[in-house]
Amino acid sequence: MTLRQRVRTIVDASWFQGGVVTLILVNGVILGVETSPRIMEEHGRLLHGIDLCILALFVVELLLRIYAHRAEFFRDPWSWFDMVIVGIALMPTSGPFAVLRVLRVLRVLRLLSVIPSLRHVVAGLFRALPGMLSILFLVVLLLYVAAVMATRLFADVSPQYFGDLPTSLFTLFQIATADGWGTIAKDVMAHMPMAWIFFVVFVLVSTLVALNLFIAVAVEALEKDDDRPGGDGEEPVGGGRSAPDGEGPDGQRLILAELRALRAEVARLRREREEVGRG
Repeated sequence: MTLRQRVRTIVDASWFQGGVVTLILVNGVILGVETSPRIMEEHGRLLHGIDLCILALFVVELLLRIYAHRAEFFRDPWSWFDMVIVGIALMPTSGPFAVLRVLRVLRVLRLLSVIPSLRHVVAGLFRALPGMLSILFLVVLLLYVAAVMATRLFADVSPQYFGDLPTSLFTLFQIATADGWGTIAKDVMAHMPMAWIFFVVFVLVSTLVALNLFIAVAVEALEKDDDRPGGDGEEPVGGGRSAPDGEGPDGQRLILAELRALRAEVARLRREREEVGRG
């Protein structure tokens, strides 16, 4: 076994992936603890040192995966995701780049690429984007129509909420998120008692129907992914993750062993046929 094959066996091993997950979780806890001024005053240097060590381990892990998988690594979108996250963490955090220090917390998002179930969910959401965009367009259209109606109906009685079209759009968006819509409705109903019909219908359509449509599209995308062959959350081997049967090192060794056994069986049958012919 060559050195590259040994490294590939290591980076593909479950214990190695478990160690990466542990590092990500520890790093996430440290980034949260660093938001406390009191703790940073007492242990800031220690926490900063641990953070740099974990970042160095992330860089080593990426280099090992690149060495082990070579071109396959760059064909895996999740590998590019890991490279971007670690690359952001390596950027300078002083001077004009000080704001980038906040982006260090993005390292926690590497859990999305390491845990197969999370990769499965994210991939399903990306496949649902076309359907979600259609629903989003429907919601925006509904919001615009309702804002025009509300401005014409309630501009005189409640100008602070519906005085013009932009104000109405913001107010209806607030209502759609269920943020104090009862107060807004009561303010209008004090002057127009039947205004409750408009608000109840808008809340039912915008909140309940639209939200359920978004959920339905996402669930449908995930179910379709489960129905596809190999749609169990497995990823290409280029990222150093578990490979489908026959594609990882263990699968390759099994195929070679079966081929050797088949070759030996063919050779045995050939010898028996030659002996029968001589007899």
